[in-house]
This record gives sequence, structure tokens and C-alpha cells, in this order.
Amino acid sequence: MIFRVDKLLTALPKPKHPSADAAAAVQELMGGKAGEMSTLMNYFFQTINFRDRENYQPFYKLVSNIAAEEWGHVELVASAINLLLTGTVPRGHDPAAAPLADVPGFRNTYHFFAAGQNALPMDSMGHFWNGSYVHSSGSLKLDLVHNFFLELNARATKLKVYETTSDPTVRELTAFLLVRGSTHVIAYAKALEALSGGVEVAKLFPIPELSTDAFPEARKYVEQGLYNTMYSFSQEDISALGQIWKGAHPDGAPELVVTNDPIPTLVDIPFLPAEPQVAAPSALDPEQVKEAAERIFGKDKGKRKGKKAS
Repeated sequence: MIFRVDKLLTALPKPKHPSADAAAAVQELMGGKAGEMSTLMNYFFQTINFRDRENYQPFYKLVSNIAAEEWGHVELVASAINLLLTGTVPRGHDPAAAPLADVPGFRNTYHFFAAGQNALPMDSMGHFWNGSYVHSSGSLKLDLVHNFFLELNARATKLKVYETTSDPTVRELTAFLLVRGSTHVIAYAKALEALSGGVEVAKLFPIPELSTDAFPEARKYVEQGLYNTMYSFSQEDISALGQIWKGAHPDGAPELVVTNDPIPTLVDIPFLPAEPQVAAPSALDPEQVKEAAERIFGKDKGKRKGKKAS
């Protein structure tokens, strides 16, 4: 069960300029094979399918806690896409003005033709995410190995999306995801080491560079502890994670820490204005909405009817 909190995991600055093409690129972080939909659904199914969890509590807590965090990553990516799409076409109520005239030239027309100028569960090429990306074998070792490489692939994708633009929204998004994604890489490596009697995963696999030093937007997240801390995304005690998430940080950050506190970067979800040209949430202008409400509910809606008290 997910208890919803109406917050974003971090603040996203407004784009310098609206950009449908930048939004299309960010879609890879949503519905690509190594996107946030994939990390969420992989870890969710592994969590719900987990057998003998009482004897493997630290591992269950690890996968389930990261799964809950990934829900927030999906929301964060969607918010970035929505901010980038806001203002990409003229806003208005007059269809005769052809407000969507530029849409056929955009990389991803689904944002307008199949949606309300908003994010969709698809990749940068407009291919919808699908369940074949989910790996839930039932074997804890096999699933952890899969998750380890999934996070490495996800990190590689974030690097490429970061390099597509200098837009502050995209770069803030990818910097945050790079820090937390690298944290998850280390977490799954630690879990494999614990499950395998201390085998050092970093010596078994040629792990790509995990450092975020090259990304100035990431520095504050490292300083706030997001690179070495496992935060709680649950109402339950996650201290059992300390049996896995402990010791020296492999990239030189402070020692690994587990806390039942929430991640400290939470902010309100940004306001998205109405886009009447795509009927989001309505094609009607304010006066038409008022007239429609009066027809349905009457002018005296909310007023108590009956005799006045004497």
C-alpha cells in the first residue's frame, strides 16, 4: 500500500523557455527501458512477490523502501515534463485561431493529441512503456543483480539526457536523479555482498564511474546527505536496513547512514495553469464554466433554502 504525500522530492526551477523537444527527451527518463517507470515497477513487483520475508527482512526493507522512493521519481519526472510543455503553444479558447498549428512539427505529438499537454508513460521516441521490462524472478540474488545493472543503465540514460540541454529544469531533475540513482547502485551492491558472504561486488564487475562531481547542480544534494543516507519512504521502522547499508562510502562521501526521517528536500508540487486549447481541464472559458455550473446546480447553490427564521 502506498500512502500518498502531495509533495515532490525536490524543487524544480521553471524552464528558461518552454520546450516540447526537451520534454520529449525527458520522456526517456519516464518510460524508457531504464526509466523511472521501470525501476518503480521492477522493485514494486519484487516487493509484493517477496517470499520468506521474515528471514530476509533487511533485503525486503531495502527493495520495498527503494520501490516507494521510485514512485516519487516518477512524479518528479512527470512534473519536469509538464513544466517544459507549459507555454509551448498559444493558450486560449478559440479553436479557429489554430493554437496547435506547431504541434505536427514537435518530436512527440502524443503530448497534445493523446494528452492534455502533459507527461505520458512512454520513452523519448513515443513508444509506450510496457510490462516486459519487469524482472521478478523470485530468486533474491538474481533480482538484486538485475536491479544493480538496471540502476547502472538508468544512470547512463540520465547522463545523456543531462547533456541534451542546458535548461535548468532538466539539469536539476537529472542531477537529483543521478545522486539518488548512484545511491541505489551502491545499495544493491551492498545487498549482494551481504547475501554472498562478503564478496566485493566492485571487484567482480567493472562498475562505471558513480561520482557526481562533474554536475554542479548535484553538489548541494551530496552536501545534504542524499548520497550516503537511506531515508524512510514508509511509516514503518527501516532500521533493519543498517545491516546492509553500513560502512565506508565507496566514492568517498561520509559513512553510510540509515534514518527513519523523510528525505529533507520535499517541496510542494508546482502549480500547472489550465491549457484550454487542449481541454485541460476544460475547453470552456470562465464565463462558460460559470453558466454551466448555474444550469446544473442553480444560482443558489450552497444557499440554504426554506423559510427565514422569525
